[in-house]
Amino acid sequence: MLTTTEIIKKVRELEIKSKKLTSDLFTGEYHSAFKGRGMSFKEVREYAAGDDIRFIDWNVSARFGHTFSKVFEEERELTVMLLVDISSSLLFGTSHARKKDIITEIAAVLGFSAVNNADKIGVIFYSDIVEAYIPPKKGKQHALYIVRELLSKETRGKGTAVHKALRFFNNATRQKSIAFILSDFLDANYEDALRIAGKKHDVIGIKLYDPMDQHLPDAGLLQVQDSENGKTKWVDSSDSFVRYSYEQEFFRVTDYSTQTFKKAGCDLLHVKSGEDYVKVLQRFFQSRNR
Repeated sequence: MLTTTEIIKKVRELEIKSKKLTSDLFTGEYHSAFKGRGMSFKEVREYAAGDDIRFIDWNVSARFGHTFSKVFEEERELTVMLLVDISSSLLFGTSHARKKDIITEIAAVLGFSAVNNADKIGVIFYSDIVEAYIPPKKGKQHALYIVRELLSKETRGKGTAVHKALRFFNNATRQKSIAFILSDFLDANYEDALRIAGKKHDVIGIKLYDPMDQHLPDAGLLQVQDSENGKTKWVDSSDSFVRYSYEQEFFRVTDYSTQTFKKAGCDLLHVKSGEDYVKVLQRFFQSRNR
């Protein structure tokens, strides 16, 4: 558990890092990767060849005796929601940092990117229950509050239930939003909730994994504990079939999340601990712009 002084210091570090990343890298990409909520009426002007006839303003046209068109502009303000997994499996980390620390950093960068673009940002913290909800608001102070919560939020639940977070998000959010789901996705049965969310919102999953989630080292007999259900067992990591089975389970879970997001028409980014997540986000923003 971090002390208040440590949290303030860490918030400051994340703010400086995020500010540099968002100003150097994301401003253009982030802003244009996501279109506004829709089109709002701007003005009427005289009809010109090629204008969509559906947008003719018949009342104004009748009043002035010739044809006028309605002009619309894109609403630029976005609502960004972060669905942040704080389950126990994220306390694991063998390379660079714990998965939780990297998710906190990515969430901070996305949060500051949103406020730098005058967008609203909100958070749903979840494990196998919805732990907390911060409604979307604008402003730097709100972003700093979110980062403090990301650093200090303690989990009450142990497991992961992505579908509960998505269900809460679907019920709590009326207008179209951009939702980033940050998790290791060690879970199943969230297809329906994701499909419903994907129909209304722009949903992007960010799946974080540690190298040891994929590869079990050859280290002899190990006693391992499941961080989410607390069960322990002995594993012979020197057995090549055990290591192979372990890797296959990683691929099965990864394939499940990849296919689930694809079927729901949503994007899923994979980030490995120690990898430059900024490049992953940048590539994604750039591909959206294309």
